[in-house]
Amino acid sequence: MITAITTVSCEVGKVHEVAQALVDCPGIAEVYSVSGEYDLLAIIRVKEYDELAEVVAGSVGSVKGITKTQTHMAFRCYSKQNMERMWGEFIGDGE
Repeated sequence: MITAITTVSCEVGKVHEVAQALVDCPGIAEVYSVSGEYDLLAIIRVKEYDELAEVVAGSVGSVKGITKTQTHMAFRCYSKQNMERMWGEFIGDGE
């Protein structure tokens, strides 16, 4: 699974509308409203790189109300579940 994170800036008053349009796009798993420089953060999950190009350039690029985006490719996932599984082999097993 290929994961990318896209930060999104919106026109004033358009955050909810843009978020709803993004979450309706195939390939976008989650959309969060966030504080800081950007208004939204979209999590994209696709099976192939060609799909990623379609989502970012096609779907996201066609949403009205977006003023700026920046997409980041995820290389590796670190989650609490993964860390507990990995470190569980070293912690507690030697007791």
